[in-house]
Order: sequence, then C-alpha cells, then structure tokens
Amino acid sequence: MKKTPFSIAAMALLLGYAALSQTPAGPKHHVVFQLSEADGPAWSSLVLHVNNTMKSLADDGGSQVEVVFYGPGLSMLTRTNTAYEERLKQLSDSGVRLVACRNAMKMRNVKTEDLFPFAGQVDSGIAEMVRRQEAGWAYIH
Repeated sequence: MKKTPFSIAAMALLLGYAALSQTPAGPKHHVVFQLSEADGPAWSSLVLHVNNTMKSLADDGGSQVEVVFYGPGLSMLTRTNTAYEERLKQLSDSGVRLVACRNAMKMRNVKTEDLFPFAGQVDSGIAEMVRRQEAGWAYIH
C-alpha cells in the first residue's frame, strides 16, 4: 500500500519530464524596436542596433526581434526607399519581423504593393507595441 503514492509521484514526474523534453525550445529573448521617425539618425542606426542586439543575445539563448514601423517611419518600408532595401531584406532573411502599421498606411495612402515584399503588417503600430510589451518583450525606441 505504501508503494502506491510513491508510484503515482514517480509516474507524474516521468510524464512531466517527457512533456518538457518534447517542447521545442524557442528564443530566450524577445525584443521589439519602434521606428516612427522620418529619415535621419534612427534610420541610419536601426540595422546596426538590431544586428548588434541579435549577435549579443545569440549565446544567451537567442532572440526573436520585431521592428514596428509607423508614422513617418513607415516610409522606410516602402519600395521607393532603395537606400535601405538590401539591409532591411538581410534583417528579414535573418528572422527579424518587419511590420508596417495599417493605420499609418491608410493615413499616408500607402498600399500593400507599395511595401517591400518582405514586410508584414499589423493593425496598429502602437497597439502592436502595447501587445508585445504586455507579453514581456523588451521595448527599444
């Protein structure tokens, strides 16, 4: 009779370990960058900051990074912005999610086809920042 509680506890530990070992390990760090400024220092340093962040966090469990573009910053994701296209594509290819605010798109008359093909969209740039912060993401402006 005394073996029953021990057996139940051992079985529970074994099942818990099996469930945890099958859970895919995701990145340890989650970082969301905001880009809401017009062309200037923020544009020039964005790619550098994102790359440096990812590199620094790589040995510490990795990172998931998103950049939210809204307001005047939305222009950085448009096809007419050839100066940053290749660098942004490299970020996207390395797993960085680059998203445009649909509210800013509407206000600035920017259509989906005006964006780089690697750009995603969110309903609201600020709401996306709120959601990410509430989910525990580090916020960088």
